[in-house]
Amino acid sequence: MGTITEKSLTGNFLVAMPGMDDERFAESVVYICSHGKEGSMGFVINKKLKDFSFSDLAVKIPMHTPANLETMFLYQGGPLEKIRGFVLHSAEYSKPGTFRIDDKVAISSSLDVLTDIAYGQGPKNNLIALGYSGWEPMQLETELIYNKWLIVPANADLLFNTPDELKWQRAMDESGVDLTRFIASTGHA
Repeated sequence: MGTITEKSLTGNFLVAMPGMDDERFAESVVYICSHGKEGSMGFVINKKLKDFSFSDLAVKIPMHTPANLETMFLYQGGPLEKIRGFVLHSAEYSKPGTFRIDDKVAISSSLDVLTDIAYGQGPKNNLIALGYSGWEPMQLETELIYNKWLIVPANADLLFNTPDELKWQRAMDESGVDLTRFIASTGHA
């Protein structure tokens, strides 16, 4: 079995441990889009923006869209570049600029994907995030050593179809870790 540094975490979830000391990530589930020697990038998938909607975004861009976009939500993808938009989506949709992460999930950041979603011609499943989460080389590995995160294999159902308020607990359940036996701090010899 390889070490974390030998195996990419791309396409997995990071699940914040109960003792997460960074409140921006408390009870977060992060989908990792890239992980390698240059660092890591992902998106928080369970925290909707409360004060900014897809219709607000459509006005700001500006883009021509159908009248009712109120049921479409935006997510707080992370603390970096909060005004930059990304769309995590099912991999059947592809346009120039789409990056396929695996056979089920892709990412796009063009205006085309937002317009297609607004008109019902976009990907079957999608999650629109403003901002992203990023880690410098070896930063994420260090956080894993200090029990900040659990690694859980990602699945499209949890990513796209699970209610946000249930994603963290479901990811924890899928990890198989019994939190009643977990010690939040690591020992030092």
